[in-house]
Amino acid sequence: MRIESDIKLGFKDVLIRPKRSTLKSRSEVELVRTYRFHNSGKEWTGVPVIAANMDTVGTFEMATALAEHQMLTAIHKHYTIEQWAEFLANSDESIYNYIMVSTGTSKADFDKLGEILANHPKLQFICIDVANGYSEAFIEYVRSVRETYPEITIMAGNVVTGEIVEELILVGADIIKVGIGPGSVCTTRVKTGVGYPQLSAVIECADAAHGMGGHVVSDGGCACAGDVAKAFGGGADFVMIGGMFAGHDESGGELVERDGKQYKQFYGMSSATAMKRHSGGVAEYRASEGKTVSVPYRGPVIQTIQDILGGVRSACTYVGARQLKELTKRMTFIRVQEQENQIFGKE
Repeated sequence: MRIESDIKLGFKDVLIRPKRSTLKSRSEVELVRTYRFHNSGKEWTGVPVIAANMDTVGTFEMATALAEHQMLTAIHKHYTIEQWAEFLANSDESIYNYIMVSTGTSKADFDKLGEILANHPKLQFICIDVANGYSEAFIEYVRSVRETYPEITIMAGNVVTGEIVEELILVGADIIKVGIGPGSVCTTRVKTGVGYPQLSAVIECADAAHGMGGHVVSDGGCACAGDVAKAFGGGADFVMIGGMFAGHDESGGELVERDGKQYKQFYGMSSATAMKRHSGGVAEYRASEGKTVSVPYRGPVIQTIQDILGGVRSACTYVGARQLKELTKRMTFIRVQEQENQIFGKE
């Protein structure tokens, strides 16, 4: 047993310190980025925000809406092969730039992934998603997917420490998903005690990935546009969003009405709700590590898109970053000590 005594921080623990800026307007900020990926060798250009691969968020409808703003969607893995074919047949060719095929690590997942990619060779991204990215079986799975699909860009995770980021890049991943337990409907930290404050995880994992030519996506913990800006400022190349994209017309989840108000269901993919829907229930050897909530119905997702992009643009103007890629270089975080101040009766 050992204890790490270094300070670790989440998004709520910091604020961004403003700096002198020559920007006259938020409209001058460029959010589009271009990345070349280390293992696939492919290049991608767009706004590096990703809708999470949850069946209440990563829908075909969400992908269509986000693609109009050059944003990505990790399509959840529970769509059938036939549904994929119908969606792509009725979509513009540009959609291939902004969607990821999500998969688990079972043989059935691998076979289904292979069929989807064989039927639609223009697909460019694979998202390999597990709760625990530290298992040797997961690492070997990433290796096998890379060997099978050498020219497709692979996003894989989730992890929170630099050494495993480096290993995943070495076996073939291009983008590493960073985050264990920060999501609003994830209960991993409560059920298992496992986790890592998200901002520190992003900073440390980004440092490891960038040293090897890889990239990271901050996955989870963003409750507002300011958190998205903090994730980018901490070195994230992409930011994955779940809860902020829930509750919209384009989101999954049942629409219900209570006391004259409308709500949509939102749940973690390790929740009892998700496992009952897709696996027949929670297996007796494990516990649910997600929860189910009702979020207020929010209408079309366009307003949330504008809020997120507008907030990140505004953060860039506060620190003088003319382009999103400059944000982390211009970033100074200030620790917030509200709890300590409250304990000692300070304002």
